[in-house]
Parts: sequence; structure tokens; C-alpha cells
Amino acid sequence: MELIILLFIAAFVLSYHYNTGDNVYKFFADTVSNFYNTYAPYSYKEVKEKTKELGQNYTTKDYFMQVILLGGAAAIISYMYFYSIPITAAYVIIVVLFIPYLSYLRTQRIYSEYVFEQIQVYTTNVIMEFNTTQSFVKSLEGVRDSGILEDPVLRDVKQMIQMAYDNGTIDQSIEFFDNAYPYYMVKNMHQLFLQITKEGARDSGEALELMSMDIDALVEGVYRDRMERQQFHTKFLVFGGALFLLVLAMQMLLGSDKYKALLKRWYVQIILHAVIIINCYFLLTGEKFYNEDVGVE
Repeated sequence: MELIILLFIAAFVLSYHYNTGDNVYKFFADTVSNFYNTYAPYSYKEVKEKTKELGQNYTTKDYFMQVILLGGAAAIISYMYFYSIPITAAYVIIVVLFIPYLSYLRTQRIYSEYVFEQIQVYTTNVIMEFNTTQSFVKSLEGVRDSGILEDPVLRDVKQMIQMAYDNGTIDQSIEFFDNAYPYYMVKNMHQLFLQITKEGARDSGEALELMSMDIDALVEGVYRDRMERQQFHTKFLVFGGALFLLVLAMQMLLGSDKYKALLKRWYVQIILHAVIIINCYFLLTGEKFYNEDVGVE
């Protein structure tokens, strides 16, 4: 009962500050964000900015809801395990501290999906341009000037063009782009262009058409994998959450009084903490897998 009252009071206070604009969490989030923007690697700053441009960044309201949902779940589960307000408060704080990491994983996934779509546009249009120009560099210039690409892919395409003119060959340009975007479709397409440029081809049109079909197949496979990941993710979260509720079955078998008596034994406490930590690690691992790079090999 005391826990319920405390949670109600905390939710009321947070809600009051949030609705009046004097949001304590917003102040905390802004402080952390400013600190990170100062010291974070440039690459992630760019990722975060692009996610914001796409309109898929977490707002203050989203973070607030994450705190309420995850913090509330942590409070219910930990109190259900230990019937201890100090332990419950500790777990709530730990879970809330992991929210930025979950946001980081989500941001990386969104950015990875965006880059993959840009790579799909790049490969498809370079092949179309090459059918007309019969020159890899001219094809890159055509795609650059078409306005269909955005940074960072557009920036790297410009770098490829500059490298090709500086070195008098496309080898370094292709190696640079392959290292920046390790996708099968990119490597296969570039390998074909190297072969056509250096060894020649009797019918490059047919080879490029086959390459376009291969790219379509690879893209289809990636999107199918994305849908399967989403389905897996939903089932995974349900299963992971259900694991936490196994303690309810134990309490129903033993009875509430006997269970509370067991809590007084130190080794029972250690076992219960281990169960929670292992389950949380299991869920975090699943989240990391779900948000891994899209289409990258």
C-alpha cells in the first residue's frame, strides 16, 4: 500500500511539472543532451541530427513516457520480488538510467534504415546512368546532380568523384565507398564496374540488367528480414516480460507468508537478484539484435 501511495504521489508531481512546463525531467534531459553533444563522437551527432530531420527522434514527452512505463514496470516487478521500497527505488533508478541507451539503439536502427534506402537509390541510379554514359565517373556525376541523394551518401559520392579525378582511376574511389558502406549490393555492383572498365564487356547492358535483378533480390531480402525482426521483437518482449512473472507462480505455490519468510535468507535474495539481472540482460541483448545495422554484412 505504501508503494502504491508513493508511486501515485510521484506520478502526480511529475505530471504537474510536465503540464506546467516546469519539467524537472526536461531539465535533466537537456543537461545530459548538452553534455553529450559537447563530448560525443561527431558520427553519432550526425546520426542524431538526421533522425531529428526524419521526424523520428524522441521528444521530451517520449522520454517522459519511457520513464513512466519502464520505471513503473521496474517498480512493480522489483517490489513483487522483494517487498522492499529501498530495493525497488534502486531498480527504478537503474532502469531509468538505461533509457538513453535504448534511445541510442533505436536511433542507430532508424539511421541504418535511412542509409540503406539511400544506398538502394545510389546503386539503382548509377546503373541507369551507366547505361547512358558508359562511364562510371560520369554516372556518379549524374546521380550527384540529380538531387535524389542526401548526406552522408551524397557527400561520399562527391568524395568518390574527387578521388577519381585526383588519382586518374576509380580503384581508390571504390575502395573508399566499399569501406564506408559494406553492403553486398555495393560491393557486387562496384566489382562489376571494375570488370567492365578494366577488362571490357561485350554486352555490358545484359550484365547490368542482371545486376539490377540481384539488387532487387537483395533489397527484398532485407525488407523481409526487417518485417521478421519486428514480429520477433514483439514476441520476444512478451516472452521476456512473462519470465519476470514466474515469481508469482512461486508465491502462489508457497503462499505469501512463506515467500516473505524466505526473503529473510541472504541466498534467496541473491538468487532473486540474479534472476532479475539475467532477464534484463536477456532483454537488452534482444533489443541490440533488433536494432542492429540493416542490410550490412
